Amino acid sequence: MTGNSDISSYCGLECKTCPIYLATIEKDPDIKAKMRLEIAEECSKIYRKQYKLEEITDCDGCMTNTGRLFSGCANCEIRKCAMRKNIPSCAYCKEYACKELLKLFYLDPDAQKRLEEIRRKYLLKDD
Repeated sequence: MTGNSDISSYCGLECKTCPIYLATIEKDPDIKAKMRLEIAEECSKIYRKQYKLEEITDCDGCMTNTGRLFSGCANCEIRKCAMRKNIPSCAYCKEYACKELLKLFYLDPDAQKRLEEIRRKYLLKDD
């Protein structure tokens, strides 16, 4: 998948609303720079790790094949697991919801809602 308005992630996060993705598609270099500074500050608060401005790189979403990934996406254990299992999202995993997903759901409950919806529509309809 390449960057587009329909991108999503394995874990249920919405890439198209992610500040890092929005900064990636921003055309104005001054606005982009300001966005990246705000992202670095916010990531530092959320993840309790000091992010430098240069660490906020372009990202086309975790399912991209462009190679442009934020380090948090590139190093994401959830992403690596889903890719290793060759599943379209964690909603399709037999081990749903794993410990890593539960940690994410604590930070972003909407990710869980999105995955649960996928599971209801596509996986549990035959049960």
